[in-house]
Amino acid sequence: MATVNFLYRSTRDRCNLTLRLLFRHNKFDFTIDAKTKIDVSKDFFYKGRKQSTKDSALKKSQNEFERILNEIEHYVINLYNVSNPTFIDKRWLQDTIDKYYNPQVKNELPTTLVKYFDYYIVVRKNEVREATFKKCNSIKQLLLRYESEKNIILKIKDINSDFKINFEEYCYENYYASNTIARVLRFVKTVCYHAKGNGIETSFQLDSIKANYTKVGSIYLTFDELNKIENTEYNESYANARDWLLISCHCGQRISDFMRFKKDMITIYRNKKNEEKPCIEFKQVKTNKMMVIPLFPKVIEILQKRNGEFPKQISDQKYNEYVKEVCKIAGIKDKVKGSKRAEIEENRGCYRKVEREYEKWELVTSHIGRRSFATNYYGGNIPTALLINVTGHSSESMFLNYIGKSSKDKAIELTEYL
Repeated sequence: MATVNFLYRSTRDRCNLTLRLLFRHNKFDFTIDAKTKIDVSKDFFYKGRKQSTKDSALKKSQNEFERILNEIEHYVINLYNVSNPTFIDKRWLQDTIDKYYNPQVKNELPTTLVKYFDYYIVVRKNEVREATFKKCNSIKQLLLRYESEKNIILKIKDINSDFKINFEEYCYENYYASNTIARVLRFVKTVCYHAKGNGIETSFQLDSIKANYTKVGSIYLTFDELNKIENTEYNESYANARDWLLISCHCGQRISDFMRFKKDMITIYRNKKNEEKPCIEFKQVKTNKMMVIPLFPKVIEILQKRNGEFPKQISDQKYNEYVKEVCKIAGIKDKVKGSKRAEIEENRGCYRKVEREYEKWELVTSHIGRRSFATNYYGGNIPTALLINVTGHSSESMFLNYIGKSSKDKAIELTEYL
């Protein structure tokens, strides 16, 4: 729910009123101001608009003033209600007020890149996840910084080979990783193709813009490392995180799914051998796909130890902090190449992903469980097709790419059967 206030923010006798938008999103309160074209005297704003009067001229002015305030308030609130709060900032509010005074012709679409980002999210708000909204906003802010430094406003038709070269140069100067740049370019192309589909002019070079990804090593925990973690003594909080880590490494799910696991989601099924086997049923948050996966023996052991209950649920942030400490205490300290967020210059407050060698525990995050499951169980007694059913990958090629297996690896493995 959003509210609008109007403020007189000037020491002068007359000024244009400021519109203040207040709203709450993700448990945080936001206050955003922008200027209107409502020109009013200080005396009228503080006294004249509220005083009771029989003066017909003043009464008429009061009614007209309130009508104007109500009209612009309703306009802003209505646009707020069809927008994603993640993308509502000072620029959005000022653009909204400008549109109120200068409405676009019906069906007229923005031709500048950043403004089309806003339109893109509005029209796709029912099709994409919150993570996509966040990614879009992050990329939008990067483009705004780029525009500001270059003193330009990018049009959709400007996204060409020259833009790619200049944008990459800017990103490298600001310590962005090559894969981050590639993801941004890929998303920018997606937005431009959407605009093209709506009849907006794009560059003939758009198709030739390539997003080149650099292969980064896949970090996972081996069965030996999992045994070390399991057999290490921890305090209560770390033991709770340790058990979630072990569960994740034997169920192949994302934290958005496994951290929701509860006892009442378990159902007993009979297999072809007439054996009763516990399975857990849930809907994946990312894919919205209904899943039924068996509980692997290690997961059952943990549940039996906890009287049939899953560990205590904790926030994603705490979990990521705790599992690093869990692995550090267990001695998971081999040097491996990877990337993690780090301050690029001391006391600058600017953080980027930095690729180099780290002790393995430093690179552990919530996603390591899913990758460990896929990597450890691949090539064993379980058919790949069944592993893919557990992880939810849409194809075998995606699954193999996820665990870093190439065609050469598959060929070498095949020779073992010849």
